[in-house]
Amino acid sequence: MKTNFFPRRLLAACAFALFAALAARADPAPVKLALFDFELDDFSGGGGGVAGDPAADQKRLDEVTVEARKLIAASGRYALVDVSGAQGEGVKDRTLRQCHGCEAAIAEKLGADQSFLGIVTRITRTDYVVQFVIRDAHTGAIILKQSSDLRIGADYSWFRGARALIRDKLLDGS
Repeated sequence: MKTNFFPRRLLAACAFALFAALAARADPAPVKLALFDFELDDFSGGGGGVAGDPAADQKRLDEVTVEARKLIAASGRYALVDVSGAQGEGVKDRTLRQCHGCEAAIAEKLGADQSFLGIVTRITRTDYVVQFVIRDAHTGAIILKQSSDLRIGADYSWFRGARALIRDKLLDGS
């Protein structure tokens, strides 16, 4: 009795192709993200270093940036692009928030698909807003913009506010 193996092989090949397609869909490639250093926009009465400590502010911003990068990279949804060599107005002096979306073009030059700009806005010495803006690096269009108010806190709350905002609004609690 002759057995025709062709239909079985065809069925196995189709099943494998379907499984591979479903697996690829379930686990998409991570998005290349250029996460720039967090910036401080200080509207408080002590803004500009009059009553504050610019070195302490810089340290806090660095801590927030490191935490944001750790959280986002650990999610597996994003592959962080190195921004340390980024060129352009506002990159090194942390004033990208003033360039109306220019961070997207800088991110594209770095090979990223999206840009991430985090901003801590100091309203008073105890009231802050932490926000982030994610843009499509190719078009500059805003993909996601989120903010969180922090009331009656100190500068150490920037870290917690940014972490909660990223987890809850970008990574959906993960």
